[in-house]
Amino acid sequence: MTRRVVITGIGIVSPVGVGIEHAWANILAGKSGIIKLTEEQYADLPVQIGGRILRGDNPGEYNPDTIVSPKEQGRIDKFIVYALVATDEALRDANMIEYTGDKERVGVNIGSGIGGLSGIYNASIELHTNGPRHISPFFIPGSIANMAAGQVSIKYGFKGPNTCVVTACATGTHAIGDSARIISRGEADIMICGGAEAAMEKLGMAGFCAMRALSTRNDDPAGASRPWDKGRDGFVMGEGAGILVLEEYEHAVARGAKIYAEVAGYGMSADASHMTAPAPGGEGGLRSMRAALKDAGLEPSAIDYINAHGTSTPVGDPGELEAVKTLVGENSGTSMSSTKSMTGHLLGAAGAVEAIFTTLAIRDQIVPPTINLTDPVDEVGNFDLVPNVAKKRTVNVALSNSFGFGGTNATVLLKKVD
Repeated sequence: MTRRVVITGIGIVSPVGVGIEHAWANILAGKSGIIKLTEEQYADLPVQIGGRILRGDNPGEYNPDTIVSPKEQGRIDKFIVYALVATDEALRDANMIEYTGDKERVGVNIGSGIGGLSGIYNASIELHTNGPRHISPFFIPGSIANMAAGQVSIKYGFKGPNTCVVTACATGTHAIGDSARIISRGEADIMICGGAEAAMEKLGMAGFCAMRALSTRNDDPAGASRPWDKGRDGFVMGEGAGILVLEEYEHAVARGAKIYAEVAGYGMSADASHMTAPAPGGEGGLRSMRAALKDAGLEPSAIDYINAHGTSTPVGDPGELEAVKTLVGENSGTSMSSTKSMTGHLLGAAGAVEAIFTTLAIRDQIVPPTINLTDPVDEVGNFDLVPNVAKKRTVNVALSNSFGFGGTNATVLLKKVD
């Protein structure tokens, strides 16, 4: 990184809560956001659990009406609404809700792994049932993946770089890393970035069911996501959005912004191995982590905490664990946990949401747990996966990993700012 990049605002819509303090409190308490899916659309699916965002009027619950009008909600996909709600919180957190600086120096990079799947599904049914005259003129602009970034830019008048990452489950992390590099190169002073996803409609769930990728613990929703546990049987779908405000360090200091952490390194790699399975031994993820460390000018011994990709799949978990043990050593003192054990897998939003939890771990000097880790796989050995209970510890340097279908890998390195 050439110019220093720091995090000055965060916002979240997640299965464990809406708003960073509500979500973070539930994460530290080890509270699962995975629920039984009782809607009729799921009735004939073999998987009926997930990290669904439910509406409510209490603090920490999802009610977008004051941020996005009900009329506008009817014109755009839910992933865009989630992004707008999380962005509102992030901008308020960064004291930017009525930003008076140069908006040509503020950019937006919000990605989605799948985009407006429900809009595409519903429009297809409408076309088949009633013909092309019944397709809404809002269908395309309300469904395409880059429209979360577009809507944020339009709503707040941000005229800097406007882009969208689509790299499956690595989307949110790539959006953060790419945005940090945009600032580092001097192309913007502030980037609003992250990921949003709302793929839990029937088509999305049915597709992952067909792959046999999901946990079938329908009678135990809270216990279904169990990374590195011998009883794991697949990942759990989730939905939501995570948005971060990244800012050039001197710019943030000049306007008196609160600074959470520094985005000090960013790494990427490709497995070049398989459509859905990681490379043997997690070597692609290992190269991504090493690239982030090199970018930050740090050695593996500096890493205090890793927020793992950790999806709770029989194939994915061992590779990441092997890669991390190769990187830091089994007895290094590094802690690693998977917050997906509580949120489920938010696909394109996962990396951003998990980077937010990593940022809060640095802020509060506490690492979140991996819940449901009651019978660890033998390969865990002495490595600290923070089983079931959050742990106070020093967190000066942390990694957040995301690995996606197609063999795409991303790692961001976050560092405490003294």
